[in-house]
Amino acid sequence: MKVSREKAAENRQHVVETAAKLFREKGFDGVGVSSLMHAAGMTHGGFYKQFTAKEELIAEAMGAAVAQSRARLAAAAPDDPARFAQIVRMYLSPAHRDAPGEGCALAALAAESGRHGAGLQAAAEAGVQDYLVGLTAVLGDPARAAAVLAQMVGALVLARAAGQGALSDQILAQNIAALLEE
Repeated sequence: MKVSREKAAENRQHVVETAAKLFREKGFDGVGVSSLMHAAGMTHGGFYKQFTAKEELIAEAMGAAVAQSRARLAAAAPDDPARFAQIVRMYLSPAHRDAPGEGCALAALAAESGRHGAGLQAAAEAGVQDYLVGLTAVLGDPARAAAVLAQMVGALVLARAAGQGALSDQILAQNIAALLEE
């Protein structure tokens, strides 16, 4: 049965969104094409009608994941003078730590991007640039934005590595305090 162009585009977007979530949860190498397509409610063979290779999907999913993450941060009280504090508290929250599939693509996937092709590295670089533009708009200082992004991503990665116990909570709390100079 022939699928319309609109339906094919819709299917592709659904696969990309499903992949963005699964890759953040399990890593790029932790998700096979079969399990991804099953999670998207499609057949394995349908993958190759939409993508030339898994690497193509990985790059596209990284871009989609970064866009989702940035949209959530951008929505954090855009006119509130305490916006930076809200962003820091939201980013370094236990809820964000505990839901990598819904969270920051950089914290979940940046370390892996160096082990994959140029397409993924370009998507990761664009994601970093996008975050820096957003943080610079809030902070007014590109150098501070880069330092804040590195600290937040690093703190979240370490908190996830430490599990969900006291050490993890301590890492989050101490970095919130350091960033907000509390």
